[in-house]
Amino acid sequence: MPFNSVQFLVFFPVVCVCYALLTANTRSNRPAQCFLLAASLYFYACWKAAYLFLILASVIITYLSGLGMEKFPTRKKLVLVGSLLLNLSILFFFKYYNWLANTASLPLLDIALPVGISFYTFQAVGYSIDVYRGTLKAERDFINYALFVTFFPQLVAGPIERAKNLLPQFRARASLDYKRITDGLKLMAWGLFLKIVIADRMAVYVNSVYRYIDDSYGTALLLATFCFAIQVYADFAGYSDMAIGAAQVLGFNLMRNFDHPYFSTSIPDFWRRWHISLSGWLRDYIYIPLGGNRVSRFRQQLNLMATFLISGIWHGASWHFVAWGMLHGVYMAASRLTSPARKKIRMALGLDGENGTRAFWKPVQVLTTFALVCAGWVFFRASGFGQAVKVFKKFLSIPSELAMAEQALYTASDPNPFLSILMMNRKVTGVGLDFMLVNLFLCIVLFISSLLTRQRDGRELISSLPAVIRWFLYWVLVAGTLIFRSLLETEFLYFQF
Repeated sequence: MPFNSVQFLVFFPVVCVCYALLTANTRSNRPAQCFLLAASLYFYACWKAAYLFLILASVIITYLSGLGMEKFPTRKKLVLVGSLLLNLSILFFFKYYNWLANTASLPLLDIALPVGISFYTFQAVGYSIDVYRGTLKAERDFINYALFVTFFPQLVAGPIERAKNLLPQFRARASLDYKRITDGLKLMAWGLFLKIVIADRMAVYVNSVYRYIDDSYGTALLLATFCFAIQVYADFAGYSDMAIGAAQVLGFNLMRNFDHPYFSTSIPDFWRRWHISLSGWLRDYIYIPLGGNRVSRFRQQLNLMATFLISGIWHGASWHFVAWGMLHGVYMAASRLTSPARKKIRMALGLDGENGTRAFWKPVQVLTTFALVCAGWVFFRASGFGQAVKVFKKFLSIPSELAMAEQALYTASDPNPFLSILMMNRKVTGVGLDFMLVNLFLCIVLFISSLLTRQRDGRELISSLPAVIRWFLYWVLVAGTLIFRSLLETEFLYFQF
């Protein structure tokens, strides 16, 4: 039941009304908890009911392991290892078996990837590790714990929540709050706009070019890679905003998952802003246990590479995802190793002042970081490692394509040579200049909105505007979403993980 479906448009209001009635008219919080758990399980079953047993297995295993670690403290490591093995074995079988079987020429199985399995497995595993470390007491209320793992707004694509944040909220009794509800609805509307109007629109051009890599020009692939950077951000940030907004309407606060990542001035800064819940999870449960920064510099780089290798594998059972993760591992290691030297160079050139990097140099850092991230997106978007290599080879042909454009300037047969170079693949893809101009306009809208909300919440900014302007923006948001939804519709990208 995707957030951008008519089914969810019916499901969510019904859940909100019933949940509000139960919390307002019953003395105990239990009926509301049970209803929300049932609604969450139904939400997941709408994809494939047979896979309910997988998420319930994860719930039962980690719930019992938490109790077991507290009851048998001398054997809690054994209990933790057992819990991890069971959970990760389920994840491995459904997500990675066919990939490894294909690599090792073993029999393939006809199994579909359960939606959201990587997200809820990491969330449940994080709970077990927290109980083992003693930073969290085991949850004894099974309904409360099951709700923590299955809570439908963030069930299939995050944010990957921490038990210490969400479990206490489920124990508390929710109350109706007008501002909280309206703020949540605004965030959901903005997330839906990001997904339907921007991400799905970008996807048309990206898919048309990447589907025909052999026939596409390097300039077209470069533009498609840029569009994919916008698509993947608008798609996943849009889902996260809808998840956070839906939870807020119901009375729960989820963690922020994106913080203007394309304004990052370095790769480490990018990973502090992109998919924050996963980055934090990998830091706390992979990087730090490996030794983090408390070991030698060489070991630190190995720890970084191992962490990003796991990040790549988590994203997908394919070598191009492994390459994407390893590339970012190399970026991170290189950034740390060269940081002192780069700082000395900036100081020598006057690019750094007493208060940090000078304002005029920051755009250069942002553009450089964005270019490095886009290079990684090639591996992420390509259908395989070999296809990604082909894209980079096509990039090498861009200078010759531009030379052709320069020669065309002196002929009357091609009055707009540079534009025609960018659209040479129109016969293959069917995407014309008018479509790309709309995409450009949407990119400008996204850039301006991101710029305005860097230091201030967008909802507060809109609320401060005169009523006429505010309601005009609401109308544009809703009307644009409805119009584009009738033309385009794709699945959320991160559902495949």
